[in-house]
Amino acid sequence: MAHSLEGLGKVPELRKRLLYTLGMLAVYRIGIFVTVPGVDREIMANYVKFGQTGLLGMFDMFSGGAISQMSIFALGVMPYISASIIFQLLAVVVPALERLQKEGDAGRRKINQYTRYSAVILAAIQGVGIAVWLQSLNSQAGTENVVRMSSFLFKFLTVLSLTTGTMLLMWMGESITERGIGNGVSLIIFAGIVARLPEAVVQTFSLSTLAGGRLEPLTLVLILLMVLVTMGVIVFFERGQRRIPVQYAKKVVGRKLYGGQTTYLPLKVNTAGVIPPIFASSILMFPATLSNLFPGASWVSWMQNSLVPGNLLYNVIYIGLIVFFAFFYTAVTFNPVDVADNLKKNGGFVPGIRAGKATADYIDRVLSRITVGGAIYISGICVLPTILQSHYSVPFYFGGTSLLIVVGVAMDTAGQIESHLISRSYEGFAGAHGPRVRGRRDNG
Repeated sequence: MAHSLEGLGKVPELRKRLLYTLGMLAVYRIGIFVTVPGVDREIMANYVKFGQTGLLGMFDMFSGGAISQMSIFALGVMPYISASIIFQLLAVVVPALERLQKEGDAGRRKINQYTRYSAVILAAIQGVGIAVWLQSLNSQAGTENVVRMSSFLFKFLTVLSLTTGTMLLMWMGESITERGIGNGVSLIIFAGIVARLPEAVVQTFSLSTLAGGRLEPLTLVLILLMVLVTMGVIVFFERGQRRIPVQYAKKVVGRKLYGGQTTYLPLKVNTAGVIPPIFASSILMFPATLSNLFPGASWVSWMQNSLVPGNLLYNVIYIGLIVFFAFFYTAVTFNPVDVADNLKKNGGFVPGIRAGKATADYIDRVLSRITVGGAIYISGICVLPTILQSHYSVPFYFGGTSLLIVVGVAMDTAGQIESHLISRSYEGFAGAHGPRVRGRRDNG
C-alpha cells in the first residue's frame, strides 16, 4: 500500500485529477450548510430527525443531509438524473434523438445540452413543490414556524436557490467526470452518504440499551454482521464475470504468422452497476416532491403513506424499476452486434458459433441470462436490508441501497485510479501479481 501511495504522488496528471476531485467534493460539502433564505435550519433539522425512517429520510440520505439543513443543494443531482432517464428512454422511441446518438460526440453533446435544460425545468418544478411543502409545515399543529418570510418572496427565493444549487452540482459532476477521476454524479452521491456515516453510527448506538435505548448489544452485533455480509456479497457480485472464450484465426503477413491465440470476452454479472437503484430512487422521489404542490388532497395522503421504504407497494415498484433499468442500461451501454462485428473484422470467433449475426445472438442470449441474475442480486441487496429500518429504526445509511452505492462507486474509483497508474507504467494498486481491483468498465 505504501508503494501504491508513492505511485500516486509520482503521476502529476493523476495527482491533479485527485486534488481537483477532492476540491469539488469539499465545495459540495460546504454548500450543504448554506441554508435556503427564510428557513429556520434548527427547526427543520428537528422535523427531519423524526422522519428518518420514511421517504424523507431516504431523500435526506441521497442529498447528503441537505434536506435536514434545507440547503441550496437540497434537490441534489436527482433532477439531472431524472432528465437523463427521460432522454435515454426517448432516444429509443424518438427517431430524431436516435439519429443524434449515432452522430458521435457532436450528437451526444447536443443531447447532453437538452438534458441540462430539462434538469433546470425539473428542478424549478420540484423547487415550487418544496416551497409549498415548507410553508405548509407552519400550519401543522405542534410545529414551530419553519418559514420566516412572506409567501411570494419565499417561493421565489426557494425556487431560485434550489435550481441554482442543482445547476452547480450538475456542473461539478460533469467537471469531475472530465477533469477529475470520473463518475462525477455518482461520486457526489457517494460523498453525501459517506459524510453521514459517522452520525449514523452514533445514532444506531444510541438505540442500544447501553445508551438507554431498546436494542440489545447482541442485536447491534447482528446488525454489524449483516452490514459486513452485505458488503461482501456486493464485492463478490460486482467482480463476477461470465467469460466467453474467443479464438483468433491464424493469418500470414509476409513471412510471419499472426493470430491463433485464445482469449475471452468478459461479461459483467452487473453491467449496469449502481445506475438501476439510483434511477429507481430518483423516480420514486419525484412524485413525492410533486405531491407537495397539492397539500391536503386525498391522493397525496395515500401516496405519502404507501410510498414509504419497507411498505409492500414501495418494494414492488422499487424492484420493478431496478429490474427494468438493469436491462435497459445494459442494452444502452453494451451492443452485442457491434462486439460481434469487431470480432469478425479482427478474425475472432466464438468456438462452435458462426461469426456475425449468430455470434451477436449468442452474446445477447448470454448477456440477458446473467443480467437476470444481476437484477435479482441488486433487488435483493436494496430491499432485504429494509428489515433494519422497519423493525429496528436503523438509519438508511446502513441499508442495501446506500451500501451498494458506496461499495460500487468505491470499486469503480479504485479501478480508474489503478488504470491511470498502470497506463503510466506504475504498479499502483496492482502489486507484483497483477491487478486486484477491476473497474466496472474494464471489460476488455
